[in-house]
Amino acid sequence: MARLAAASLAGTAIEFYDFFVYGTAAALVLGPLFFPTFSPLAGTLAAFGTFAVGFVARPLGSMLFGPIGDRYGRRPVLIASLLLTGLATVAVGFVPAYGTIGIAAPVLLLVLRFLQGLGLGGEWGGAVLLTAEHAPPERRGLWSGFPQVGPAIGFLLANGMMLALSAALDEGEFRSWGWRVPFWGAGLLAGAGLLLRTRLTETPRFRELAERDERAAAPLAEVVRGHWRLVLLTAGGLAVGYAVFYTVTTWSLAYGTERLGVARTTLLGCVMAAVAVKGVLTPLAAHLGDRFGRRPLCLAGCVATVVWMFPLIALLRTGQPPLMFLGFLGALLAFITMFAVTSAYLPELFEARVRCTGAALGYNLGGVLGGALTPIVATALSHGDGPPWGVAAYLTAVALLSLGCFALLPETRPTADRPEDGRSAVRPLETGEAAV
Repeated sequence: MARLAAASLAGTAIEFYDFFVYGTAAALVLGPLFFPTFSPLAGTLAAFGTFAVGFVARPLGSMLFGPIGDRYGRRPVLIASLLLTGLATVAVGFVPAYGTIGIAAPVLLLVLRFLQGLGLGGEWGGAVLLTAEHAPPERRGLWSGFPQVGPAIGFLLANGMMLALSAALDEGEFRSWGWRVPFWGAGLLAGAGLLLRTRLTETPRFRELAERDERAAAPLAEVVRGHWRLVLLTAGGLAVGYAVFYTVTTWSLAYGTERLGVARTTLLGCVMAAVAVKGVLTPLAAHLGDRFGRRPLCLAGCVATVVWMFPLIALLRTGQPPLMFLGFLGALLAFITMFAVTSAYLPELFEARVRCTGAALGYNLGGVLGGALTPIVATALSHGDGPPWGVAAYLTAVALLSLGCFALLPETRPTADRPEDGRSAVRPLETGEAAV
């Protein structure tokens, strides 16, 4: 299990590195480079628009790769998704700016961002099933939590490179070529990830399905027909996590540098420190899911988000690094209380024959609801001179929506009266009706 968890963590770290490095670039440099004819505010909104395209593509990636995982195995999904995301990320680093090729520059950016999202939409389902379907039931939350550490590592790698380049280069050098270096570095990471994943074995649960010839003939059709309410509830529940995470890691960078005048390196340092703490505490939160259940932690995370959003904005507005760090940390702890357990919770909600498709689709639709629009909405709500309380109100509303969705979902943690999933525990959920 340790080897499998490490392989799964490494893969998600690499793929989320690819995804996050674009978000940081969108907040810092893509607006003036690829939308120079826009005003600063409009350029930032346009850059975040290309950022949002990656989220829109993620459910489509789930629809493409999820059925492959349910029909042919989890392992092929892990390899194909990593290859696609890695190639698209490297290519972003070679796209000329608007001043060189005109309108073709943002168009190419848009296409490559779409391909990034397509690959990542297939990544998460395969990575979490690698651990969830190997892990013993009583420790499934803990072992499945390790892929959720990957995004923190990917974020720290991406932003660590951006921070180092920002500190080492002057503004002209950074805007000319420095921002491209982290995208080029994705090629080396993708190569290492592919080498690691080609050595993995298929999960025992999928092998059992294949031996019994119980694989779904049309997984996506089964999910849409029999589990659509479950998919919508999981998407609505996860929306707040995406909204909070990208408020902290993407919108706050743009707002802090452009509106508050905080140095780029200072803001990146505060955000990275908060993400590092979040990553370290993720296995603990996942373990608590094994002790107290998946659903209670999700509900607690939503409540914590409601409580913390207005303090987050107040602390960010001070422009003081210790206070900004405190605001970011509180928000990310609320976030990880939910997301540490989702890699066990979502697979347990769906029966094994459509698990790769259903879990990935719910997870990535949540990204569209919470991650795609949040930087755009937050930027639009923060255009005045005063504190952006509208951003806090928006995040609170999303948290209340997610709270209602989680309240309608069942508990899935295997216990003496709720046995192992895939047979007794999930059998009542096969129609998708009992879950709601």
